Amino acid sequence: MAEATPAIAPQRAGGREADAPVLIVGAGPAGLATGRELGERGIRCRVLERGPTPAPVWHNLYDSLRLHTGRHLSTLPGLRYPRGTSLFPSRTEFIAYLERYRDMFEIDVATGTDVARATPANGRGWILETSRGEYETGTLVIATGIVSSPVIPRFEGQDAFQGTIRHSVKYRRPDPFRDRRVLVVGCGNSGAEIASELAGHARSVTVAIRTGANVVPLTIAGVPVQYIAYGLRRLPAPARKAVVALIRTLVDARRGPPQIPRPPWGPLDRIPLIGFHLGDAIRDGRVRAAPGIACLTADGARFVDGTADRFDDVILATGFRPALQPLEGVVRRDSAGFALREGRVKSADRADLFFVGHNYDSSGGIQNIARDAVLAAGQIA
Repeated sequence: MAEATPAIAPQRAGGREADAPVLIVGAGPAGLATGRELGERGIRCRVLERGPTPAPVWHNLYDSLRLHTGRHLSTLPGLRYPRGTSLFPSRTEFIAYLERYRDMFEIDVATGTDVARATPANGRGWILETSRGEYETGTLVIATGIVSSPVIPRFEGQDAFQGTIRHSVKYRRPDPFRDRRVLVVGCGNSGAEIASELAGHARSVTVAIRTGANVVPLTIAGVPVQYIAYGLRRLPAPARKAVVALIRTLVDARRGPPQIPRPPWGPLDRIPLIGFHLGDAIRDGRVRAAPGIACLTADGARFVDGTADRFDDVILATGFRPALQPLEGVVRRDSAGFALREGRVKSADRADLFFVGHNYDSSGGIQNIARDAVLAAGQIA
């Protein structure tokens, strides 16, 4: 694998680095895909990555992680997976794919470059304050995603709790939790997978479920559910609802009542819980379901229904928010924390600012990245 390009460039007057006409912040899938698309259009760009390697987030996620999306709809523009790749690629398979992608398209990645602040220049363009000095560019693409910005709530009584508290992004493998009592907060895809994995190692596992989740099969008749969801989005809303209702009826008839409460929204409205691993673990007694947390205590937690239990560790599977710290105070945001955009990718506040990797729905994050990288590069060109 080729080494990433050092973040060194000729100096301009005033100490600023003369750099590419387009700078991309973040060398994960979104940044790499955008870099490739700009290159295909003859536009020189550089990707700034604070980590020691491209896609550092994927290197640090839990070992057992697999994509919930099938490989056919989990590709970036211009490159398929090699023959023999799993239908649902593993973390290591996806990392290998990203490394091959970066090398094949010779994407200019400057690692070890942490962007602290992006400030609009006078007129058009941006000045970036980084750990390697200042950069200047005419167009800025934010491809930072969400995983580097975990949501970490605080609970009443947290200071008195004598156990450990960590976000799911810090979880790697179940071994350190052997014979310990673990509380997982949240039942999204990460929380469900971590709780299910811990069930075979920890002394006890409890999942605190505040609102519930729409649980859908990983596959239907051998076809990844993502492919079906992708096709459903082309249908009128009444037809989509009818198909979803039919699938739910068939699943309930085969598996019985759901073990996880259903929320007031549907599985096409927000990303559902994919697979029955958590529901099976709850049904089998390997994982206990509890309501939301009222407070933490010195030796555990009390739940909103008045029950309490002892815990040694709390894992917060409480999700993420958009990683937009360098743009603090520069752009407006929506209720979920995403920058306001026009046409999916273009900032509603600046004509020279774009976002890739900031659209999430049931069709899959990587599918959205592939779409948005093409859109952003086309508009920049």
